[in-house]
Amino acid sequence: MEESRLKRLPPIFDFDAKKRETAGIIAGIDEAGRGCLAGDVFAAAVVLNAKAVIDGLDDSKKLTPKARDRLYGEITANSIAYAVASATAEEIEELNILGAALLAMERAFDKISESVAVNLALIDGNKTPELGVAAEAVIGGDGKSASIAAASVLAKVSRDRYALELDKAYPAYQFAKHKGYGTKLHYEMIGKYGVCPAHRKSFLKKIP
Repeated sequence: MEESRLKRLPPIFDFDAKKRETAGIIAGIDEAGRGCLAGDVFAAAVVLNAKAVIDGLDDSKKLTPKARDRLYGEITANSIAYAVASATAEEIEELNILGAALLAMERAFDKISESVAVNLALIDGNKTPELGVAAEAVIGGDGKSASIAAASVLAKVSRDRYALELDKAYPAYQFAKHKGYGTKLHYEMIGKYGVCPAHRKSFLKKIP
């Protein structure tokens, strides 16, 4: 019965189901905001309910903001544990963006570890943070694993909401529109107003 159920699962949920068969409890971890010119980098860690199948769950980059907002609620409602954490622009400058992203992942994982014992962490990309449990890097994982996809949605939605707070703090830069990414508008605002305290200075060296 269980085998026939697995065969009917969408591919990203089937991927996780097979991991659970050998590893036990799994967590998905992903980040958002690595490529931004300003603000924190975010990460999320998610332990989905093993029986959960969330319609439309996918890599957050493939989803509309409306779909991500809907899925955020469904993911949190269908998770045994979840957490979002960040690393600051100052930490990005100190550690570099990869180091800061891994730090945010570690922080998110530490939070869920307070309530659930994870056997295997699935990390989007080709690097794994120091978690104290088995970890597997999955290139393109946010399109392969439901747990990683769920983490990508939580991280992306959380960071976009954070960008709205940046917009309130520094309204001249219009963070609500570009979310901190290097768009034409963002570069124009930097050219007009200079950098603000939220900017990642090392990301702006090529700006005239």
